[in-house]
Amino acid sequence: MYEDIKLNIRDVSDFPQKGILFKDITPALKDKRCFGQIIEAFYDIFKNENIDKIAAIESRGYLIGAPLAYKLGCGLVVLRKPGKLPAKTIKEYYELEYGRAALEIHVDAISPNEKILIIDDLIATGGTVEAACKLVTRLGGKIVSAAFLIELEKLGGRQKLKSYTQTISLIKYYGA
Repeated sequence: MYEDIKLNIRDVSDFPQKGILFKDITPALKDKRCFGQIIEAFYDIFKNENIDKIAAIESRGYLIGAPLAYKLGCGLVVLRKPGKLPAKTIKEYYELEYGRAALEIHVDAISPNEKILIIDDLIATGGTVEAACKLVTRLGGKIVSAAFLIELEKLGGRQKLKSYTQTISLIKYYGA
């Protein structure tokens, strides 16, 4: 269904480290037609969900989250690496397929019972988005969905989100 978008995603071997096959979305973003298709696809999925805010995960999640928030008429919340947000934050640690990391969010970013869409470019093992779900939940947000341009199904990240929300991905890769 999204073959035009998939054709504009390039594989980069051994990035960010040896053995990782990186799915690079920058070719899809530089093509205005393809970028528009991405935003329109997510808009069509979520336009009737009455979302209060999109929680976008650093950094490629911002590239989809910001224009989508504008189009949906909702707010945008950023989830960042530690030390990047200027006001009081809460933090959640998680495991990556190649290390350990953390996400932070401002404590006043989400109000209780707000409907939140979490968005990122890709889900692999699910550690990053699971941390995002924990942060949103700790602030009292109600997660509508976690949405991704790309899902690497073989790595099983979707399984980590079952207790939090539904998972939507436009493009699925079954291999590594």
